[in-house]
Amino acid sequence: MSLRPLLLLVFALPLVRSAGAQTPGSDSAKIRPAERAALQWLALVDSSRYAASWDSAAASFRTQVSGPEWQAAASAARSEVNPLGARRLLSAHYTRELPDAPPGEYVVIQYSTAARNSTRIVETIALTLERNRNWRVIGYFIRPE
Repeated sequence: MSLRPLLLLVFALPLVRSAGAQTPGSDSAKIRPAERAALQWLALVDSSRYAASWDSAAASFRTQVSGPEWQAAASAARSEVNPLGARRLLSAHYTRELPDAPPGEYVVIQYSTAARNSTRIVETIALTLERNRNWRVIGYFIRPE
């Protein structure tokens, strides 16, 4: 597979490598709503509704990439792996700090996802808790598993 990584994380790649296993306790109460938000956002991307996914992403995401740039990048990257099948949660990590990011509340989620031609990819979704208390996507990254 000649999958070009789609990296639209607002922060540095070390963010992806810092994602660990889900933390028990109070963090899981924060992770669950972030997971729901991630899956809702991924449903937009899965259905090629890239403009809607850009509109529903965090403000920091939208300032890093324009709507047309996002649509072109997402379409190009996803065309190499679509149609996608079932996702299996690999990890979900809550943190208050990310590299090159202001202090805040963040969740980084990774899925192992079935892709075209019996291959698998890892999807990494980073979310932030915005002032309105809604989890919003700040980044999306796919790579071969």
